[in-house]
Amino acid sequence: MPSRWRWLAVALVGVAAVLVVLGLGVGSTGVEPVWAMLADPVAAQIVWDIRAPRTLGAWAAGALLGLAGAVAQGLFRNPLADPFLLGSASGASLAVAVTLAALGVSPFAAAWVVRLGLTGAAFVGAVAAVMLTLVLARGVQHTLRLLLAGVVVGMVLGALTSLVTLMAPDVLQAMQAFMLGSTGFVGWSSWAIMMAVGAICICAAWALAKVLDGLSLGESTAQSLGLPLAPLRAALVAVIALATGTAVAQTGLIAFVGLAAPHLVRSVVKTTHARLVGLASLMGGLLLLAADLLARGLLAPQEIPVGVLTAVLGGGYLLWLMHRRTG
Repeated sequence: MPSRWRWLAVALVGVAAVLVVLGLGVGSTGVEPVWAMLADPVAAQIVWDIRAPRTLGAWAAGALLGLAGAVAQGLFRNPLADPFLLGSASGASLAVAVTLAALGVSPFAAAWVVRLGLTGAAFVGAVAAVMLTLVLARGVQHTLRLLLAGVVVGMVLGALTSLVTLMAPDVLQAMQAFMLGSTGFVGWSSWAIMMAVGAICICAAWALAKVLDGLSLGESTAQSLGLPLAPLRAALVAVIALATGTAVAQTGLIAFVGLAAPHLVRSVVKTTHARLVGLASLMGGLLLLAADLLARGLLAPQEIPVGVLTAVLGGGYLLWLMHRRTG
């Protein structure tokens, strides 16, 4: 008989497949049957060139954030840890703000070269912020110092981002689009990048799962097992930075997916980190995919920023979880 975690994995994949098909028919006019649109060459091109990469890209970005959230919570032994804890979100925001101020354009009217520049800037900014956190924390030897350094870096870089937008107010509208998160710019190339990075990160996280299991028992226990904690912690931080930076570069800042996905998995099944990272990745993809469909369909033809929707739904879930545990 298949174990509970296998049933959960099958359910997550099945529901995501249904939502992908549904996402192909969700547009500015509401929900349309996919098979009817494919019969029209113009509508079929819209489905293939716009809706399909956006829908699959939302799943891929959510999977990266869910994976990074599971690794971050295991590394810091804190259920409230999220992928942005090491300052990656603030670093990406600052890099995008500086790039927009230098280019003087909005991504809505930008050519593909400008869009590529914003994507690269967001990724470099996220990784650079994590590197700065490591420098301030003097490596990865002390988890608490790393956590505090991440908080400080996030606050400082966030303040610098506000300063840039104050000095160059023309970029404020474009920055709002990035800060609120959007899957509207995801194309096939972006989806391919996220899937490739996701495959690398999931393999690395699976290989390092025993380290997370050891850390969950305490650092002294992990050391007694003969684990070289310093290089393995550095590898886990690299996984978080790569997964988070890639997702942020393609979709902007999307809150609570990386925080809520591991919680939802653990509420259904108790398992080791080797399975948790995969299940959290599937859960994160499902959460962002569902949020993207709601963002497109709730107020069509208007669209709700998907980051706002995930923050509201994720925050509501965590408040309910806290209330239930307190009761």
